[in-house]
Amino acid sequence: MPRGRYSFHDPHDHTPLGDEHFHCATGPSGWRYTARTTATDGSGTGSVDLTTDELGRPIRLELHAGGWQVRGAALDGVTWVRTAPATGTPGADPADDRGEEHNAPVPAFTGTSPAFLVATARLLRLAPAAPATRIRLIALTSPVLAPRTVDQSWSLVARTPHATDNGPLIVDEYQVRALDTGEQYAVHLAGDVVLSAPGVELEDLESPPSEFTM
Repeated sequence: MPRGRYSFHDPHDHTPLGDEHFHCATGPSGWRYTARTTATDGSGTGSVDLTTDELGRPIRLELHAGGWQVRGAALDGVTWVRTAPATGTPGADPADDRGEEHNAPVPAFTGTSPAFLVATARLLRLAPAAPATRIRLIALTSPVLAPRTVDQSWSLVARTPHATDNGPLIVDEYQVRALDTGEQYAVHLAGDVVLSAPGVELEDLESPPSEFTM
């Protein structure tokens, strides 16, 4: 069961933004990732709890950030409830104060946590050198977890084995493109661990990544 720490930084000027202390595990029915997020001074800023089924679909999601909460799952696309920190929060939709249910005809969520990169890759199950695949997702990003629809294109450009003391480590390199801006970036995954992505670095890992069974 991998356990470790990711650091976040601004991808443009590299300003440190905080950390995510995580552990995750595969099982016979899917994958679960839990984490707590901290600011640069170590104070808590939120949490992540994501469970996917064996196909990578989100069967349970709970996010906390800045007092906001989102609970969601794959249901008629994806369905979620977003709750404001307190009644009458400035700028909040009254529906958020009441915790009303929302729905969108997309297959999954995405967000700040590296967990979403692993989940999306698992959902797409791309083959090396196969054509890029387009996917539409609901993005929930810190600090207020406001939902927005994003369109991305994913392709698996390389799958490379690396020798380690525990046997070969397979690293997948994905090219991801934001279809609204055309911005492209690389994401490197080993099993259920993100090795690197824009604004994300793996700082500590206490055990090897888990391998997904096909």
